[in-house]
Amino acid sequence: MARFTLPRDLYHGKGSLEALKSFSGKKAIICVGGGSMKKFGFLDRAVSYLKEAGMKVELFEGIEPDPSVETVMKGADAMLKFKPDWIIAMGGGSPIDAAKAMWIKYEYPHITFEEMCKVFGIPALRKKARFCAISSTSGTATEVTAFSIITDYKKGIKYPIADFEITPDVAIVDPDLAETMPQKLVAHTGMDAITHAIEAYVSTAHCDYTDPLALHAVKMIKNDLVASYNGDTVKRDSMHNAQCLAGMAFSNALLGIVHSMAHKTGAAFDEYGAHIIHGAANAMYLPKVIKFNAQNPEAKKRYGEIADFINLGGKDDDEKVELLIAMLRKMNDELKIPHCIKNYGADSYPCEQGFVPENVFLEKLHDIAVNALGDACTGSNPRQPSVEEMEKLLKCCYYDTEVDF
Repeated sequence: MARFTLPRDLYHGKGSLEALKSFSGKKAIICVGGGSMKKFGFLDRAVSYLKEAGMKVELFEGIEPDPSVETVMKGADAMLKFKPDWIIAMGGGSPIDAAKAMWIKYEYPHITFEEMCKVFGIPALRKKARFCAISSTSGTATEVTAFSIITDYKKGIKYPIADFEITPDVAIVDPDLAETMPQKLVAHTGMDAITHAIEAYVSTAHCDYTDPLALHAVKMIKNDLVASYNGDTVKRDSMHNAQCLAGMAFSNALLGIVHSMAHKTGAAFDEYGAHIIHGAANAMYLPKVIKFNAQNPEAKKRYGEIADFINLGGKDDDEKVELLIAMLRKMNDELKIPHCIKNYGADSYPCEQGFVPENVFLEKLHDIAVNALGDACTGSNPRQPSVEEMEKLLKCCYYDTEVDF
């Protein structure tokens, strides 16, 4: 038996933020990030709509990118004091992910972070509050997923929390919010979204319910992402829908080792001056993982199906896989994303020598490989690597060398 779970309500289209007026409750806490929602007036509108619905509203602001365990605990403490019956998470993936984890801790104050990370092991929520997610970026799709990514900076590791309990009750996908994204964020979130769709399609947990969502998302992103990056607001609006479809697919079909590797390298090199941004990591690693996974006959066939659906051509599956990889690498070039860690420079742009020195990468390589294999996303990858293979794959992602194993 399999399960397919999405938010009960998904409000979409321009102006859908107004759905907050229809909410029924007494108290709502709004969790937001660094200020863009306030700057562009969306936070004030959300507060106004909730008050119009008769609720008392409190804010928890300043959730950082790649939110920490400490931020989660602070937010849960604020909820325990305020006692909301609605948690409204607003912004990019970070505030929504953080609020999901806060929600667990609010409902179960004695649960530990380690217990929260037990895959599909969270007790029943909604005893104290319901959850609404309002996305402002077009990539993570956390507004419709059963996942949250929280970073333990002491260990330098991102941990995925995975459980259908944290699938939001309500998602609001209003493209007005996405039109405020800076160009670099459009690139990173868009490549995160296409990674979600491709990994979901070849995942061992894919099914008839997830496949159409994944394929259509890939097609939309191929057609719309670069134009959105270059300022086309119609394509920007379309991308907001595309990333949500990809989220619906992967929340139910799960992911693969592109995400495992991105989770375990993102914060691993913080002491050397930068964080490998999640969407950029996915963009760099996806072509390598496709080549690795294509050694599996079923995965190769399904990559070929993706190539056929988006009309890439190719006389057989081997050629179709190469054309799919070439398309993704071309998108990286057009979006100014490097092809490998070695060339990942300041502010995520390509450069001759990036911020991760070769000797540091090699020193950390074994531990990163072991941690990636233990990541929650690894189990649904179509080809299960050994530690040695994971190390070789990560080396290919560092040097941009060919995957031939």
